[in-house]
Amino acid sequence: MRIILLEDVYKLGVAGEVVKVAPGYARNFLIPRSLAVKVTPGALRQSETLRESADTRRADRDKEYSKIAEKIEELTLYFGVKAGETGKLYGSVTPVEIAEKLNEEISLEIDRRRVGDNPLRELGTFRVPVRLEANLVPTVKVVVFREGEDPRLVKAVAEEEAEEAVELEEAEIEMPEVEAEAELEAEAEAVEEIEEASEEAPAE
Repeated sequence: MRIILLEDVYKLGVAGEVVKVAPGYARNFLIPRSLAVKVTPGALRQSETLRESADTRRADRDKEYSKIAEKIEELTLYFGVKAGETGKLYGSVTPVEIAEKLNEEISLEIDRRRVGDNPLRELGTFRVPVRLEANLVPTVKVVVFREGEDPRLVKAVAEEEAEEAVELEEAEIEMPEVEAEAELEAEAEAVEEIEEASEEAPAE
């Protein structure tokens, strides 16, 4: 069945484009959702106008998606799971779960079918593709860790220990300086006492 797309449809075409699809897909999904219309002489005359307006909308959307892509690239998602000794998961982290957490983090509703390809079945760090557009596919960093071994907590503890080590080292450096100053002050006081005693002693 030949239709004219009213909106860009992922993996199908752009607004104003004439495409051929299964009749059921057109009647049950595309046309009821106002994503397409049947090909008619009148619709064909409007297709060029649709294409031009879609180009304008697409340019605006591309700018918005570029900003979203930058956020996605900088983002890290964490999943605590149960796993065996070899690192294999008892189950998996699915693209749906990744999409849900991603949408929570960036406050958007990215279609879950556009996130990832296969479930993650082992511990580790992965880059998962997010297909915003055909030519814009950022990746989000996904960390799958064993329950009770959250790397964020491990990092925080390591940073705290490093800070304590630096403070201890600085204190150890300061101690000799303080002791040296105390010795100098004691020596100075002793010299003063000797000088005062000499001045007070009666001349023979």
